[in-house]
This record gives sequence, structure tokens and C-alpha cells, in this order.
Amino acid sequence: MSKELFEFDENFNNFIIGTDEAGRGPGAGGVFASAVYFPEKSEKLISELEILNDSKKLTSKKRESIYDVILNNTINSIVCVEVEEIERINILNASLKAMKLACEEVASKINAENKNILVLVDGNKLIKDFKIPQKYIIKGDSKSASIAAASILAKVTRDRYMNELSLKYPQYGWDKNAGYLTKSHLEAIDKYGVTPYHRLSFLKKHFAKNEQLKLFIK
Repeated sequence: MSKELFEFDENFNNFIIGTDEAGRGPGAGGVFASAVYFPEKSEKLISELEILNDSKKLTSKKRESIYDVILNNTINSIVCVEVEEIERINILNASLKAMKLACEEVASKINAENKNILVLVDGNKLIKDFKIPQKYIIKGDSKSASIAAASILAKVTRDRYMNELSLKYPQYGWDKNAGYLTKSHLEAIDKYGVTPYHRLSFLKKHFAKNEQLKLFIK
């Protein structure tokens, strides 16, 4: 699979940076984005990344198995925009901001004399207020090696972050639900209230159905 993804990137006569995010949908935790540039694409590396694909199509074990390979063979950046800012500027803008920051960091590290850089953005939105040439790729995480690699870095890093938070707040099951508003997660919110890591804007409908629910910050 990975060979086709690398060939997709090779179709562009540019230094390709792929970017993707993880964590737009959950009701708790920050949103992460990663940007990835492959300085070399050897047959050995392509072989090691044979299972490279959209992170959502891989098991947690498979994502973990290639995380370090990607990390050690790319110029990359991983950025988190935390809940406070998500609530202030909304989740879409927070996601785009995280991608922008990650891409800018990677672009600054690329030793390209002509700076002929093109950013491939997963999805159907372009990054706002961005000076680097960019192109959005719908379902890019299953088409582009750079985007797929970015999706892996973002997803694995965010899952690890939610696992760490779950040690502090075990009642919400974030190590299993990654912050998504599952039935058991909502039941825990009803019982224990919310934390500083909950996105209150994502809970408005739930709270509207539970007018007697007392909100308290732990």
C-alpha cells in the first residue's frame, strides 16, 4: 500500500509536506496536528512502512508499530491546541491552527534552496492565513504518504495524551474512548461533573436534556 502513497506524493514537483489532525470529534482533550516531510524515500523505508495508511484504518498496535519509523525518518512536527483555545476559537479553527503551526515548523527545517514547498492538507479546507502554497486532498490520509504519516503521528500522540489524562481522571474512560462522548462517558459526566479538559461547547445538547445537572469543575 505504501508504494502507491509515496508515488502519489512524487506526482508533485515539490518538497511535499503532508498534514493531518486527530481529535476534532471528541468532547474532551485537545486537538493534535502533525506535519511530515520525507527527506529520503528509500526502498527499505517504503518496505518498513508497508502498512502505512489512514490511521483510522489501522489498529492501535499497527499504528504504534510504525510510529517510531515515521518519527525517525522524517522532518516532522506535532502540535496540540488545548481545550481553552478550542472553546475560544472553535474546533475547526483550532484544528487548522494546529496544522498551520506544525507545517510552519517543518517548512523552517527543510533545507531546500529554492523553497519549492507544497503543503498537502487532509480534508476539504485550506489552512487560513498561510503563506506557504497548499492544496487540500479529500481523503488524503489514504492517498498521500506524507499525509498518512502525519495522521499516524497525530493519532498515536493524542491517544497517548488521553491515556495520561485517564490516569488522573479514570472515571471517564478516556483510555478507551479517547474523549469521545460515548454513553458511558456521558453517564460519568452526569455523575462526576466536568473537568477542565471537557469541551463544554460539545456538551450543550447533553446539558439541555439534563437541566438539573449541576456542573462543577474539578
